[in-house]
Amino acid sequence: AFDGDAVLFSDEAERVFQSQGLDAFQDHEHARAATPLAPGPFKPLLEALQQLQREPGRDMRIRTALVTARSAPAHERAIRTLMHWGSEVDEAMFLGGLAKGPFLNEFEPDFFFDDQTGHCESASRYGPAGHVPAGIANGR
Repeated sequence: AFDGDAVLFSDEAERVFQSQGLDAFQDHEHARAATPLAPGPFKPLLEALQQLQREPGRDMRIRTALVTARSAPAHERAIRTLMHWGSEVDEAMFLGGLAKGPFLNEFEPDFFFDDQTGHCESASRYGPAGHVPAGIANGR
């Protein structure tokens, strides 16, 4: 399972949220809904997992999920970005700021990646979580 901003996607939108607040973030994402986000540091990992899923003759089942604090209307840009990349996830959870841990508990991922330590701490109560030291939330 992957967080979106600063993990699968760039932290462009997170920078708007951090500097200008939720309303500006939602306006920013709504205005750019058709513009794909730039890739984040874990896009290559998602692509590699999907390549394994598609490999002929492999009896391997890998479930992937996007678990993000985004909600409507900002969800549209995330979905369109994945479509633009030709990437698919099996689950997409748009939590609107709710704690990620309880949702991950139900999904039961082998691993969860997030750029924010608070989300990693919430998730780690239910399974392995990895901190991605990228983006504005990490001073980068």
